[in-house]
Amino acid sequence: MYNELAIFALFVFCYTLIAGRLERAPASGPIVFVAAGFLMGPLVLGWFDGSVSRTELRMLADLTLAVILFVDAANADLSVLKRQFRIPSRMLLLGLPGVIVLGTLTAAVLFDNLSLFEAAILGTMLAATDAALGKAVITNQSVPTHIREGLNFESGLNDGLCVPILLVLIALAIAGGSEAGGTQDAMHLVIMELGIGLVVGLGLTAAAAWAMRWCRDQGWLTEIWKQVTVVALAIACFAVAQSLHGSGYIAAFVGGLLFGFMAKKATHRLVLTSEGIGETLALLTWFIFGAAVIARHLEFFTWEMLVYAVLSLTVIRMLPIFVSLAGTGQSLESKLFLGWFGPRGLASIVFGIIVLEKGVAESQFIAAVVAVTVILSLVAHGVSANPLARLMGEKEGQ
Repeated sequence: MYNELAIFALFVFCYTLIAGRLERAPASGPIVFVAAGFLMGPLVLGWFDGSVSRTELRMLADLTLAVILFVDAANADLSVLKRQFRIPSRMLLLGLPGVIVLGTLTAAVLFDNLSLFEAAILGTMLAATDAALGKAVITNQSVPTHIREGLNFESGLNDGLCVPILLVLIALAIAGGSEAGGTQDAMHLVIMELGIGLVVGLGLTAAAAWAMRWCRDQGWLTEIWKQVTVVALAIACFAVAQSLHGSGYIAAFVGGLLFGFMAKKATHRLVLTSEGIGETLALLTWFIFGAAVIARHLEFFTWEMLVYAVLSLTVIRMLPIFVSLAGTGQSLESKLFLGWFGPRGLASIVFGIIVLEKGVAESQFIAAVVAVTVILSLVAHGVSANPLARLMGEKEGQ
């Protein structure tokens, strides 16, 4: 155990020394850590045996998403979002359902071993975009602000919207589609998940922000412990909502939005440490993904999966997003940019674990398709982030 810990700690230390340089290079942090995990894992060097349980991986990915969603939402520029709300609202209300439907139809045609409900499960799992992987674009000042905020808002909410849909589809797939009142149950679950997530995120954050101010005025809030406060609040929003059968992703994101609004100019200083913790958790997750998940599903990989992965990152995502933005006044380049930067990552991994735990008939196959798509997304979006961001900035600046 200590040998593995020593290797990983030294690798992280070396990475931190050159992280600033790598952020400007095609090889992003997630690519580096997935590659390192794969090379050090059981299939190559064997330094790590890859014995991570689904529960452990899901817990790590959930905590990572909770912190990243909260921090990214807190850093959002709400004034820009208010003026350009049509972009994320169109992408969520029109684009997201379109991505799910097109992904479902493509999976049904390409994979004859999947039932219609299993194809819909796959389409939903890969409709959610990753706020962590999109960070390279969302934080890039070359990209126009309204596009960055639109992508941030969409990636923060779409995984929470996909969770209840996914759970209903899983139930229908296991029951063979024979559940009575499936549509009504689905709507009830969606409303309940969203409602509980919103109430918990806003209520808990409002109470926490008031408590922070009061304790600060009493002189009880120290600089050292202040670094832990935001991380604890982000995880609390997520965990409380999940325990009440709501969407923890929605709770973490809307909680972060309210926290940033209430903290105002102090936001960046308050969330800086949390941002570093979120990044560290994300890289650890990607390392484990490379060492354990890829090794487990490598035997299931087929060329049809690669075809679906390519289509998922291009046509299946980009066409519905492009259509949903009609009439918003966005340029052709902006629509294509918004459609392309829908990276698949941590949320899809969590969804894959959920499907495996629920015992869906073709869960191993579905998880393998997700793994292929995430790997391809890591490379494609990681390599293209900086060049396309610069190009977008030049186009919009003309």
